[in-house]
Order: sequence, then C-alpha cells, then structure tokens
Amino acid sequence: MSTPRTPTASGGAPPAEGERSTKDLARAAVSGWLGTALEFMDYQLYSLATALVFAFLFFPSDEPGVALIAAMGVYGVGYVARLAGAVYFGRMGDRLGRKRVLVITIALMGGSTTLIGVLPTYEQVGLLAPALLVALRLVQGFGAGAEIAGATVMLVEYAPVRRRGLIASLVALGTNTGTLLASGIWAILLQVLTQDQLLSWGWRLPFLLSIVLLLMTVYIRRHLKESPVFEQRADVQDGVALTRAEIAAQESAADRGVIESGLEQRKGRAFFLAFGLRFGQAGNSGIIQTFLLGYLATELLLEGTVGTTAILIGSAIGFLTVPLAGMAGDRFGRRPVYTVLTIFTMAYAFPMVAMLDTRDPLLVSIAIVVALNLGVLGLFSMESVTMAELFGGRSRFTQLALAKEIGGVLATAIGPVLAAALTVATGSGWPIAVMIVAYSACALVAARLAPETRGRDLVQLQDAA
Repeated sequence: MSTPRTPTASGGAPPAEGERSTKDLARAAVSGWLGTALEFMDYQLYSLATALVFAFLFFPSDEPGVALIAAMGVYGVGYVARLAGAVYFGRMGDRLGRKRVLVITIALMGGSTTLIGVLPTYEQVGLLAPALLVALRLVQGFGAGAEIAGATVMLVEYAPVRRRGLIASLVALGTNTGTLLASGIWAILLQVLTQDQLLSWGWRLPFLLSIVLLLMTVYIRRHLKESPVFEQRADVQDGVALTRAEIAAQESAADRGVIESGLEQRKGRAFFLAFGLRFGQAGNSGIIQTFLLGYLATELLLEGTVGTTAILIGSAIGFLTVPLAGMAGDRFGRRPVYTVLTIFTMAYAFPMVAMLDTRDPLLVSIAIVVALNLGVLGLFSMESVTMAELFGGRSRFTQLALAKEIGGVLATAIGPVLAAALTVATGSGWPIAVMIVAYSACALVAARLAPETRGRDLVQLQDAA
C-alpha cells in the first residue's frame, strides 16, 4: 500500500525550483503569445472561410441567406467540443500542471486546422464533405477548449504582480496576431486570385500555412518550465496536486488548514462573474469578427475585401489598444477599465450600424475598426487577467476554461446564427446593434459585481469571490 503524499511546509516545490529567470518569463510569454496566435489564426481562418467560401463549397443553396446560416451553424459546432476539452484538460492542468496540457492542446488544435486545408468539397464527395468538416471542427474544438485558458493561466502565474495586466495582455495580443495573420492572408488571396481560383484551390492555402506556427509553438512549449504558482501551491507535492483522499489522510501538516479552507469554500460566485465577463466579450467578437463579414457580402452586397481589410486595420491598431488596456488595468484597477470600455461600446453600437447601412466602404471600415478595438480587443485584454485572478489556485485552470468555453458556446456560437436569422427576417441591421448592447451590458454588470482583483496573491486556493 503506497504512502500518501504530504504537502511540505513551503507549499510544494523547494524554493530553488520555484524561481524563474527573466529568460523563463520571456519563454512563457512567447509560448502564450504564439499559442493564442495560432488558436485565433485558426478561429479567424475558419470565420473568414465560413463567410466567404464555405457557404459555396460545403453548403450549396439557391438562397444565399440559407447557405450563410448553415455555414454559421457548423462554425458553432466546434464550441460543443470545446466544452469537453475544457473539462478534460482543465482538470489535467490543475492536477498535473499547466505545461503538459499546453503541448497537447496546441497539437490537437493546430493539426486539425491544417487538415481542413486538404478536405474535399461538396461538389467532389457530396455530403461526406460537410461531415468531414464537422469532424475536424470537433477535434479542433476539443483541443482549443483549454488552449487559451492554459496560456492565460501560465502567463498570469508567471507575471510580476504589478505588471500582471500588461503581461497577461500578451494573450490578447496573440489573438490579435492570429486575427491579423489570417485576415492578411485572406486579404492577399482576395486581391490576387480570381473567384474561380479562390474556390478551386486558393482557400486551402491559409489552412496549410498554419502548420509553420504550430511547429514553432510546440518546440517552445516542450522547453518551457512549469508555472511557479502551480509548484508553490500548498496542495502540490512532487509536481502533482494532492487528491481530496490524500488530504483527508493527513494527521497533521503545516498547510492542512490552508488546503482545507480552499477545498471547503463554496464555489459558484466567481465562476458566474467570470462567465459574465466572457459572455459579453465573446458575444461582441462573434458579431463583429464573424457575422459582419458575411453580412457585408451577402446582405449589403459589398466586396469581400471591405470586411477583411477593416479587420486587418483594426487588428494592427489593436497592437496599441491591447497593451494600453492591460497597463490601465494595472494602474487603475480592473473594474474601472471594464466600466469605461463597456459603456463606450454600448454607446457606439447604433452609430456603428448607421455607418454600415451607408454601404460606403470608408465608413463601413471605420465602423468595424472602432468596434473591434473597443468591444473585442480592449475587453479581451482585461478579461485575460481578471478571470484568472478571480479563481483560486487549486481549480483556476478548470474554472477558467469552463467559464470561457460556456460563454463561447452561448455567445460566440449562437450569436452569429441568431444575428443572421434576425437580419434576414427583419431586412435590417438594427438587431446587430441591440445584440452588441446586450452583450456589453452583461460584461459591465459582471465587472461591477466582481471584487477588485488587482494585486491578488494567486497561490491562494480560495476564489476571490
């Protein structure tokens, strides 16, 4: 019979093992940035392909609006698998460490994206084509379910406390980098290829090229040290978290009271607050970065380059917006920055739709660029650090992953489909503004109800709320 493991008085690994050099921090930062870049490159590649070509290649229909709704529906399928991935890999990350999970998730996610580039189309194999697309979306979603949560946790747990918001904003910069890469590739393809070339072979190139980023990220993560916060947790011994049975078997230990207080805390409040933050930001992202591109092409009948160029410009500006939001959170706190960003986004929603309705390419581009930076990138920068700080060290990975993915399923997956149905039914773009206001209001309410988490000790096992 094995001897139960016991927590050490120092709370996990010896101090020497818990130390991290500037080089370690830099490697963690690059790992988180590249991994999130790959996830959102995948996300944006599929979003743009859904809006621009998948409706024709995999879901042919005589009614463009019907084809768009079908394509958006498959886009949302991946989020079901993300929930399963969040649970499976989240528990693994809290139990066995962050590093191991990050290597597995990036391999699953990136490999599936690359394989989309070799799929046959509906014209070639009939119903087998959308079936294979759904299968790859499921595998992709399973890996992605814990990817961004793992990258966020690793960065936040590595970061110096007074620069936590800025360092965590690298996750948002990763999303911005991925969006920029995907949008840039698609913008080039739309400029240099004819419609026939794009539909026959050009659409495959962005998915195949993603393998370069995948290989780089896997290499860096394999050489990354474990999170220092994970190693210093009172319930971690020899690199593995103690189970409840092992904790209960203790007769005496210096950290027993600390561990038991973390176990006995009633969960739920912090999770729902984090869910509200995620729901608001993800909802805006689904409308602005995904649905609007299809809406411009199928309903407003604008050229495909208008939307992709606007996302490209907005993403470039986001390289300033994201770190500035992170630094503002470090300087003024998380709640005040959330309040400003959400109120401005709500106030801007209806003027944005009015600009879209002009069908003037310049005004449409400005509308999308401003909305992207206010309601998506700025909020994501704050979300990265705030959600991680809300949770205790023992279940941070699992709760963060679930809050992100459930929010994604209910907002990002359903939102574009609902927006497509409402705009087709009403013949108007005003439902878009109403949905952005509603999503932003959810994030605002959650931020105001949450405690201020700036400067919190992340080694604590208890949630902040």
